[in-house]
Amino acid sequence: MTKEPRPVEELSIWADAQAMLTKARKDGVRTAWDRLEAQTPHCTFCDQGLTCKNCVMGPCRISTKEGSKRRRGVCGADGDVVVARNFGRFVAGGSAGHSDHGRDLIEVLEAIVEGHTDAYRITDEAKLLRLAAEVGIAVDGRPVMDVARDFVDACYADFGSRRKAVMFTARVPEKRRALWEGLGITPRGVDREIAEMMHRTHMGCDNDAPNTLLHAARTALSDGWGGSMIGTELSDIIFGTPTPRASRVNLGVLRKDQVNILVHGHNPVVSEMVLAAAREPQMIERAKALGATGINVAGLCCTGNELLARQGVPMAGNHLMTELAIVTGAVEAVVVDYQCIMPSMVQAAGCYHTRFIDTAAKARFTGAIHFDIHPHNALEQAREIVGIAVDAFAERDPNRVEIPGEPVDILTGFCNESVLAALGGSLNPLLEQVKAGNIRGFAAVVGCNNPKFQQDSCNVGLIRELIKRDILVLVTGCVTTAVGKDGLLVPEAASRAGAGLSAVCKALGVPPVLHFGSCVDNSRIIHLCALIANALGVDIADLPVAASAPEWYSEKAAAIGMYAVASGISTHLGLPPHITGSKAVTDLALNGLEGIVGAAFMVEPDPVKAAALIDARISAKRKALGLPR
Repeated sequence: MTKEPRPVEELSIWADAQAMLTKARKDGVRTAWDRLEAQTPHCTFCDQGLTCKNCVMGPCRISTKEGSKRRRGVCGADGDVVVARNFGRFVAGGSAGHSDHGRDLIEVLEAIVEGHTDAYRITDEAKLLRLAAEVGIAVDGRPVMDVARDFVDACYADFGSRRKAVMFTARVPEKRRALWEGLGITPRGVDREIAEMMHRTHMGCDNDAPNTLLHAARTALSDGWGGSMIGTELSDIIFGTPTPRASRVNLGVLRKDQVNILVHGHNPVVSEMVLAAAREPQMIERAKALGATGINVAGLCCTGNELLARQGVPMAGNHLMTELAIVTGAVEAVVVDYQCIMPSMVQAAGCYHTRFIDTAAKARFTGAIHFDIHPHNALEQAREIVGIAVDAFAERDPNRVEIPGEPVDILTGFCNESVLAALGGSLNPLLEQVKAGNIRGFAAVVGCNNPKFQQDSCNVGLIRELIKRDILVLVTGCVTTAVGKDGLLVPEAASRAGAGLSAVCKALGVPPVLHFGSCVDNSRIIHLCALIANALGVDIADLPVAASAPEWYSEKAAAIGMYAVASGISTHLGLPPHITGSKAVTDLALNGLEGIVGAAFMVEPDPVKAAALIDARISAKRKALGLPR
């Protein structure tokens, strides 16, 4: 007997998603929710982190039951070791992803310096010079390209194995750096820490669970204060530092009368060129010749966030909207780089006239149209891609087009520089509001969608509760689309915040939720915490701050959570990672880390209860600082 599908209202809180889920069923397109249903129930051993495939004496499944013959794997590793190993590799995978993103930006800056590209340029010279001086590079009286060349070398060095600490750890409060040094977790180099994690988790190496987890922290820190921070700062240098600007969000940003191109992935290197090509007059004329009124570029996930923050390009959706955007029947091309791209999008595109185009050798998709974009050929390749999309417009079937809803206005483009500029160049006005209790604290709510949740119910539910409690929220990544659709990324949303936060937001003309960029830009948030801590002369762990990834799913999110906690920021997760098979590892994550690094993880799927946990944390930190709770 065939099981009836769940009502679409149970799958997502959004009307545009519900409409496209209904259309997907009618059009015969399977989605992530369908595939989750087919994969349920999950393997209990895998879910708890108790499976090991690190050698071919196995695979092993570890039982935690007393008297079981499977309490140890073939090599003798127990459940604690296996869970710690698996989590360490999980964090290493996430750190590799975001840090490799950073490496790609170094390669682009290097191509600019060496004269190997005309498509890219240094847009924010002032930031380049400021950062170069910050890391000890001589700046005064030198040509910009000479400074840039030295900065490229400094960035590459952060990926190696000869440094004692990655360069941006100089931003970290002294007390925190001393703590890392005492624990032996100062991040030395991105590639070094990732390689060492793979070595430690090889059979016959690190078989002490807490020791493995400490190196997981070190690996994550090399990403947060190394690879990711480099990625963020170099994106600003090359493409421009974000400034506040208006945009729009949801599937309503697609246009029936235009060629629609969606950019998806995480790295702005490709999407910036696609946008540039789509804006060229000759390409627009080519589209008009086929009956379109123009070319519309919109974003998905973090590549979308990159263009949103710097260019004001509208956002069509977040992770769980990516398949549904294609289901509208109005998308001529999806152009992807890497990370968080569902392979199923190729099949979904095949159900319509949509071209699915990949652009990176490290992220090929079977069935896609392949391009290999590098700095020297980026713009000409982007022109060819946009041309493919324009030509596809002629094949669009108007009878299959359904664009649900109207776009929602948002305000985007916040970053540390724009916040400081709005405050007159000093954090003091902001800190005075914190001391007075109008802003009780800060929460970074970041990350993904997971079909195990009703889409965005936890993301939006948590943030609604936090701003009611006078907690200013910073968002990155897929959460951005969620709160934008909920109307929380406009100044008028100040009326939905508590009295204190509302008054501050109205005075500044800003929303109670600030968009801080893509997921790699979580590095902006830990840097902001360091700036505040240094201004107050305290450690990051002393601040009334917290982080949350309510609907997370990826290795990168685990790395982000790990570097946040290791930096002193307690972090809420909507569901646990695959560690629950080990009581020792779980206890360390939820409790023990507090005594080691001054912060820990909190796990709570209910957004109201999660808000209460974060609120209690912020209240305790305010009390310890002698501030009214």
